[in-house]
Amino acid sequence: MDMMTEVRKLWERITELHTMSMRLVSSGSYNVRASEMAHLQDRTPKTVTCVVHFLDDSCETFEIDKRAKAQNLLDKVFEHLELVEKDYFGLQYLDLPPGDDALRWLDPLKTIKKQCRVGPPFEFFFRVKFYVSDPSKLAEEYTRYHFFLQVKRDILSEKLVCPPSQAALLASFSVQSELGDYNPDEHKDGYLADFLFIPSQTDDFEKMVCEKHKQHRGQTPADAEYNFLDKAKRLDMYGIDLHNARVRDQSNIEIQLGVTSAGLVVFQNNVKINTFSWAKIVKISFKRKQFFIQLRREAVSVENDSIENLIGFNMISYRSCKNLWKSCVEHHTFFRLHHPNPPSKKIFSIGSKFRYSGRTEYQTLEEGKRRAKIDRTFSRSPSKRYARRTVGGVSRDAILEEKRYIEGYRNLTKSQTFTSNSTNSTHNFNRYDGVNSHTRATLPHDYKSRASWNDGTRSEKSDDDGGFLSHNTSRDTYPAPAPTKVVNFNSSEENTRSDQYYDIPAYEEYISNGNGYADGHGLVTIRMTPDDLGRFGFNVKGGADQGMPIIVSRVAPGTPADIAIPRLNEGDQVLFINGRDVSQHTHEQVVMFIKASRETHSGELVLVVRPNVYVGEDQSEEPDFTYIPETHQIASSSSSANTLESSLMLLQESLESGAALAQFEQLYRKKPNMTMNAARNESNIPKNRYRDISPYDKTRVVLKTGTSGDYINANYVNMEIPGSGIVNRYIAAQGPLPNTCTDFWQMVWEQHSSLVVMLTTKVERGRVKCHQYWPELYETEDFGALQITCVKEEETPSFAFREFNLTHVETSEERHIRHMQYIAWPDHGVPDDPSDFLEFVMKVRQNRSGMVEPTIVHCSAGIGRTGVLITMETAMCRVEARQPVYPLIVVKEMRDQRAMLIQTASQYKFVCEAILRVYNEGLVKPSEDYHR
Repeated sequence: MDMMTEVRKLWERITELHTMSMRLVSSGSYNVRASEMAHLQDRTPKTVTCVVHFLDDSCETFEIDKRAKAQNLLDKVFEHLELVEKDYFGLQYLDLPPGDDALRWLDPLKTIKKQCRVGPPFEFFFRVKFYVSDPSKLAEEYTRYHFFLQVKRDILSEKLVCPPSQAALLASFSVQSELGDYNPDEHKDGYLADFLFIPSQTDDFEKMVCEKHKQHRGQTPADAEYNFLDKAKRLDMYGIDLHNARVRDQSNIEIQLGVTSAGLVVFQNNVKINTFSWAKIVKISFKRKQFFIQLRREAVSVENDSIENLIGFNMISYRSCKNLWKSCVEHHTFFRLHHPNPPSKKIFSIGSKFRYSGRTEYQTLEEGKRRAKIDRTFSRSPSKRYARRTVGGVSRDAILEEKRYIEGYRNLTKSQTFTSNSTNSTHNFNRYDGVNSHTRATLPHDYKSRASWNDGTRSEKSDDDGGFLSHNTSRDTYPAPAPTKVVNFNSSEENTRSDQYYDIPAYEEYISNGNGYADGHGLVTIRMTPDDLGRFGFNVKGGADQGMPIIVSRVAPGTPADIAIPRLNEGDQVLFINGRDVSQHTHEQVVMFIKASRETHSGELVLVVRPNVYVGEDQSEEPDFTYIPETHQIASSSSSANTLESSLMLLQESLESGAALAQFEQLYRKKPNMTMNAARNESNIPKNRYRDISPYDKTRVVLKTGTSGDYINANYVNMEIPGSGIVNRYIAAQGPLPNTCTDFWQMVWEQHSSLVVMLTTKVERGRVKCHQYWPELYETEDFGALQITCVKEEETPSFAFREFNLTHVETSEERHIRHMQYIAWPDHGVPDDPSDFLEFVMKVRQNRSGMVEPTIVHCSAGIGRTGVLITMETAMCRVEARQPVYPLIVVKEMRDQRAMLIQTASQYKFVCEAILRVYNEGLVKPSEDYHR
């Protein structure tokens, strides 16, 4: 019975389950809308199209995952360009609504679709985002080329405002880069008509450009572009990210706020009216359309603390205000910090959480030091021709691309662009590949170019630069020369010469201006005959019209100049050509003399040269003829010859006549019979920054407790001021190396020096000029038994002032050190205006007041700019003491204590002109304490 009951229950359960299954089968549902959407999603592209316009007017299309961050696009762009120093660049896009403030920077941490409201396809413009303060910081020539393209575009679009004279100079460098040396046979009148350098360009402007183009002979494209950037960086509006604003008061005056590497600059009608450096700014903030900067209390020029140190500005809109704030955050982080600050972790923080996410300039430079240099080969794109020929002449299309972009013009025609993947020939910029080896890629198609050395073509056209006489020579024209020591002049590599003992670059190889030659081992006669095409194989630069001696600038391997015995070398000064003294002849006349030698009966060219002192093995000898000035030689025969006024009148006259520079060039660079044996000891060679800059044994600073001996590359230089009882005491030293920082601070300690004057930046033209031998602000660093803490740091565009606490760890004795750095000296030549330098010297004098311990002065080698500063201060002291000022005597007294102080004629001319300005403008006056 029980079993039957169980069977019945089981049957009922089976029946129930069967009924339920039948109900499920007999009903169903189908979501049509969801199925269609899923099908459409499968068919929808998962990528977005991005078109990027580059600085050379080419464009490229990239496909990016629509969910990917914008950094993905940036990576593809940098990979396409093969750009290494990429942190200075970014992508801009056109925001809505169009207007003057419509271009935005692409945020790499957000997706493209969240930022761009125009597209797809999305259009971007590759641009320089962070303008480097000095092009020497850029290690790569390829990077500098992109900066060059950007600044050219800035000038044309009137973003960078510059006076006509400066615009003409910059344009001439651009022409030199693209067309090479001026050649009257090829560059006829109007050869610049197809170029557009500035809006509203005139024929008179083109004539100015042509005249300046003639002066750039011998500059490679890389040289010209570097000089272009070096001049452009000094313009007030260089690298300015401008934002329209109004003064936040009842006047409501329209102004512009510019964000730069140095801080915030205020412009009105393109004229700079105020500057707020990052060092003076405590906080930047914005609220709706109002932008605020809060200054340090000491930065506000007030006498009571009740004055407000918060400055506000009214912006056009909330969006433009936030855009300015973000630009300030990015520029401050990039240029001032070692690494970006981490994002805030506060959950309920108020306000924008935006922070700069990329690498800083410091990180970029540090990586550049560790990265191997790239011997890069790349093509330069030709300038776009903006002119069109008409029956009535030339009418220029002045519609500028940047303005077209903002107005919504987005589709560039292919006829207006030059694709980077075109068939343009490439260019290796190793200078031994040829003189002015400009590729055809830099010329219009109908322009008859001069081929580079390795083009393999020949031409009868001559080179105005001297003995090369052709740009078209193939290397195969000459037999392979005997093995010689060759210096690689590729701009991306440091120029070094190796010998069997050590590998330290010679200081002379860093001299970048034409006056950087050295006196040699007496006079040498060199004879050579031209090759079958009438070429001697060398170039010269300089001339009386340029205020420079005639210097051999290049010698091509295997040419007559190279295989002559003795060989003609780069840096040799040409004194006589076939018996003719060329010291007072112009550059063109010298070139003519060289060419004319081919027409003589023998066809022989005979040069009498003063060799470059650093080419040979022995560097201790001086030329046979030296000029040692004496007071009676320099002074006039007037009865008032020894007065201050007459000495300066004589200086003015000698500068105008050129006699001052001629006398300087004949002064010995090293005092005869002074030895430099300590510098040549094997253990001391690694302590020299340059192998040819050594201290005299007699006046060198001897360390008492040096970590690796008593040697340091430094000399005592004591300058007595006649009639005053004053002796200015200096130590002229080279810039510390990584392995000599401890010795440097040991010297500071032992000499009880409390002031260090630095006259160079750490890096110039991509080359390390001085190792940073001090810690960052509020940081401490140990150097042997000494401990240095940086307690204060202030920086202006021209100067940097620091204060250190120097502590002896073993004795706990502490001293206070002041550090003054001049950072505005240009990489090429000397400053155009001495105002900043004179202001710096005046500040040095203030800090030296009452000081009896020696002031340590250094640049890179410790001879050029170091000598200029010592000469300048000595002259000022002589003016105050009513003593005659003879700069040549000052230089002689300095060189008696350290060799080669004041390195070049241009430096000597600069300091002489500065002395005259100090006296004529009354910046330093004769003191009443010294009677006539």
